[in-house]
Amino acid sequence: MKLKPFVAMSMFMAASLGSHSALAAQQNEHALFANINLASNYIFRGVTQTDDQSAIQGGIDYQHRAGFYAGTWVSNVDFSGPQGRGYEQDWYVGYSFKTDPVSWDVGYKLYTYPTLDDLDFGELYANIEWQFLTSGLAYTTNADDGPNSVSDSGDLYMYITGDWKVNGLGLGATFGHYSHDRTGVPDYNHLQLYLSKDDFKFALDKNDLDEPGTGNLDDVRFWVSWGKNFDLL
Repeated sequence: MKLKPFVAMSMFMAASLGSHSALAAQQNEHALFANINLASNYIFRGVTQTDDQSAIQGGIDYQHRAGFYAGTWVSNVDFSGPQGRGYEQDWYVGYSFKTDPVSWDVGYKLYTYPTLDDLDFGELYANIEWQFLTSGLAYTTNADDGPNSVSDSGDLYMYITGDWKVNGLGLGATFGHYSHDRTGVPDYNHLQLYLSKDDFKFALDKNDLDEPGTGNLDDVRFWVSWGKNFDLL
């Protein structure tokens, strides 16, 4: 079985609520950002999206000082088999705000695969951050229905991340659980440990997808990425 789970949100949710997650507050009323990322593997919720090959990713984000934001993000993907290679383009709108001592981020994200069939789906998401901890959930509201479909309305993804700064290094761990509503698509857990320095991130991922038909999806994977953000406005 070929799985194409969910974003980072890579977490860029630890790694992919995707590219937009909780943009920093700006002094200007309007802010426009661009981002680019090069990764040795595109890992999304613990599962490779590029058949363990490299990925080139990038996006554009708009944010209003009041907390509203919108954006788009693109990456190459490779699910092998009949789907083969293509690209993913995500679209999202949301609102981030703070109620001391916690920060909130809520919105809707649509995952599209213009060159592939039956893979598009959309999610409502909510994330909360307190000191070094971030947690959240994403609920699938709509999904394509067809022979290649994996996602289904009613899917639920939950995660918790701890992130610490130690001597200029970022150290973190993410634990996530994906509950699938579609028959024949197994639920699973995943764990990511990561280290970041400046624009680089080094990560180790492991999931428990060891059911028949899932191949080597549960192998431990080490990957590295480099990313950069740019102010456009």
